Amino acid sequence: MLKRSCDIVIVIGSAPLWLPLMALVGAVTYFVHGRPLFFRQRRAGYKGSQFCIYKFRSMTAERGPDGELLPDDQRLTRFGQFLRSTSLDELPSLINILKGDMALVGPRPLLIDYLLVYSDEEARRHDVRPGLTGWAQVNGRNLVDWDERLKMDVWYVDNRSAWLDIKIIGMTIGTVWRRQGIGEEGSATMRRFDAKP
Repeated sequence: MLKRSCDIVIVIGSAPLWLPLMALVGAVTYFVHGRPLFFRQRRAGYKGSQFCIYKFRSMTAERGPDGELLPDDQRLTRFGQFLRSTSLDELPSLINILKGDMALVGPRPLLIDYLLVYSDEEARRHDVRPGLTGWAQVNGRNLVDWDERLKMDVWYVDNRSAWLDIKIIGMTIGTVWRRQGIGEEGSATMRRFDAKP
């Protein structure tokens, strides 16, 4: 409850900073990508519960002759790459924090499908609320392979504390500033967990 209260205070207290930025990014996103403005997707949250995550769209909705969406790397625009590299696409996820779906710090919320693929140990990442940033995000982000990434998520669950959260937030600023670990080689982000070699 204390962590939840701190998250709310920080997000609301910093609203004069992120609300104007969110409005600006939203306007440019609408101009470049059109409607819908937000990317919405079901993700797994605390104890495996489902919620809808909000992000700014970084891809077009372009489809091939068969009517299927083109691969991510073909739909990702230059502006979308900028949004991802600066993590500005994540601004709408602050709404998820206010709603209680997410925390500022915790394992990143992943696809619902992955709940069927995790080992019992890996599934422990859901013993806390998912976060806007996390231990894996400041230690390689999308460049870390799945096995290591999930181990870091569980390590966070076992070692979480206020001081660790403060450390992760500080490290996140440096990671975003340097634009590190945005995408895995050969992928717009990172290959699916159930498609790992």
